[in-house]
Amino acid sequence: MSAGHHHQLYLPGGSVVHRLPPQCKLLAVFAFALVVVATPREHFWAFAAYAVLLAGVAAVAGVPAPYVLRRMAIEVPFVLFAFLIPVIGLGERTTVVGLSLSVPGLWAAWNILAKATLGVVASILLAATTEPRTILLGAQRLRLPGLLVQIAMFMLRYLDVIMDEMRRMRVARESRGFEARNFRQIPVLARTAGALFIRSYERGERVHLAMLSRGYAGSMPIIQDMTASVRQWGIALALPATALAVLGLTW
Repeated sequence: MSAGHHHQLYLPGGSVVHRLPPQCKLLAVFAFALVVVATPREHFWAFAAYAVLLAGVAAVAGVPAPYVLRRMAIEVPFVLFAFLIPVIGLGERTTVVGLSLSVPGLWAAWNILAKATLGVVASILLAATTEPRTILLGAQRLRLPGLLVQIAMFMLRYLDVIMDEMRRMRVARESRGFEARNFRQIPVLARTAGALFIRSYERGERVHLAMLSRGYAGSMPIIQDMTASVRQWGIALALPATALAVLGLTW
């Protein structure tokens, strides 16, 4: 478990943001999200200020804008839902580009888009500057439920192992002439999924026995120094503190 695990979202670097302890960045992103959610939807300039703050963090961390934009594809379902709200919404209506749209629906769509986009960008910056395993160690330092953190650690560690097993099974099927062209191949895919589950379960049992034989007693040792200084906390919390100041000005 001590081996590093690099994820596609992680962008290696040596910036100040990269060097911050993960618990500081986790708390900063969480506090920033709370401030964004608490901001009234009518205060457009506040959301613009939040976007400028995130752009500043990205610049300091050396995360390019195209990198962030590509990762924002995860937000597409929310965007589609937001565009649908003014069409099916009730209440007062207005005409925009020849379409009759609900005024409360427009406000709701803007509220979802603005806050969801800022939250997604903040999460992308967190993932781009912090290794996944380190994020989980930071969650452990923040006293999140230890069992949940350990489950996430093992899931992260063995996700690639299971994906490799899936690739080997796919190659084995294709080497025997199998092609999933229509619904008649569903039983074969279902049996493959069942075999993968059994293999993963058996592998998990073997790993658990190996851990017990090495003295595992319910918690994983932390071999990295995750202590955060007052200066590091100050740097990390500067983002939500500035956002909170912006929110204060809106009132």
